[in-house]
Amino acid sequence: MKEFLSDIDNELDDLLPTFDQGEMDLGLKRIKTALQEMGNPCENIPAIQIAGTNGKGSITSFIQSVLKAAGIRAGVTTSPHLTSWCERIKADGQTISSKELRQRLISLKPLTQSLHLSPFERLTAVALDHFAAQRMELLVLEVGLGGRLDATTAHSYRPIIAMAAIGLDHCKYLGESLEAITKEKAAVITHGSIVISAPQQPEVTHILEDLADKQNSKLVWVSPLSKDWKLGIAGEVQRENAAVAKSALEALSSLGWKIPEQTIREGFEFAKWPARLQKASWRTLPVIVDGAHNPLAAKRLAIERQRWSKEENGIQWILGIQFQKDGSQILRHLLQPLDSAWIVPVPHHLSWTKSQLSQKSPELESQLFEAEDVEEVLIHLHQEESWPNPPPVITGSLYLIGSLFKNKDLEELE
Repeated sequence: MKEFLSDIDNELDDLLPTFDQGEMDLGLKRIKTALQEMGNPCENIPAIQIAGTNGKGSITSFIQSVLKAAGIRAGVTTSPHLTSWCERIKADGQTISSKELRQRLISLKPLTQSLHLSPFERLTAVALDHFAAQRMELLVLEVGLGGRLDATTAHSYRPIIAMAAIGLDHCKYLGESLEAITKEKAAVITHGSIVISAPQQPEVTHILEDLADKQNSKLVWVSPLSKDWKLGIAGEVQRENAAVAKSALEALSSLGWKIPEQTIREGFEFAKWPARLQKASWRTLPVIVDGAHNPLAAKRLAIERQRWSKEENGIQWILGIQFQKDGSQILRHLLQPLDSAWIVPVPHHLSWTKSQLSQKSPELESQLFEAEDVEEVLIHLHQEESWPNPPPVITGSLYLIGSLFKNKDLEELE
């Protein structure tokens, strides 16, 4: 089945058009050629590359917050975004303006057309050019999809690799097994680099160790940070992500930067990364939003809910899941016997329906409901005797959550 994607941010649609992930052509040849034609911007600037499946954005956010606190001028790329393409490119903590992004994309247009650059490749090229112009000292590059053929990997000077948790996702492009996916993601490891990872699944651990040995890289395993570390991003899993970030920051000493632990603590405390166990409100009523969009993320969210007060009474899940994701496995991780799951479409994306999920998971059919959008579900819940406690949880897609914030359907609380 063909899947169509469009971005919720349409202000740059003429330069970053809707693209069809079903026709995605991964590879480094186009982006490398483009960067060469541009004079190889940032070629000599070292980068921390953030790879893996779940937690990349949080690790990036922790690192970015600390670098800002330490006064190190860093260019940071992230993916995806919630409400604007501009969110993906930050120089010294400042998000690129829409005007600047548009101008740079227009300048890139001849290469875009001649090389058929994808939207992600265009953004990567623009980011590196922008960082060079802003005289950044360090780069933090979050991988978009995979690793081996990801556009960020076209930047060859990546002496530090921070590896987030690796799990099954984007199987159509990366492989149908955890081993195949790990090999694609681990291929970012460069010769002599420092690689940091929290504990991984056994198959992942073996591949990381083997590849690090072949590349003569130093593989550092870290344990979750202790409770005395205050983190600005909610969720117990963030202690793993923060530990990876901390070790990556400490590895900067090999490049001449030594960041005091107190600065790291301060940066971690004030780090923010939206749509990760984030509290929000609808008509002043509390809701929780979380971007869990694959089985591993859903499993971690299910563990997190066990720490919530009154969770044993059941959770009202509002789920929008893109069709290429493993919707039935996400459901199985999330749903407990007293839970309900409201299935809604992800705006502008081919999504799972209640009927399709019922066929895949017939044992959960009685717990599944359907609505045209999130607003319809929240209105229905509002008409009940009392608002759910714990609050309703909106999850399954960052695109879904982004559309709610962009359209002002929800208000951010933190």
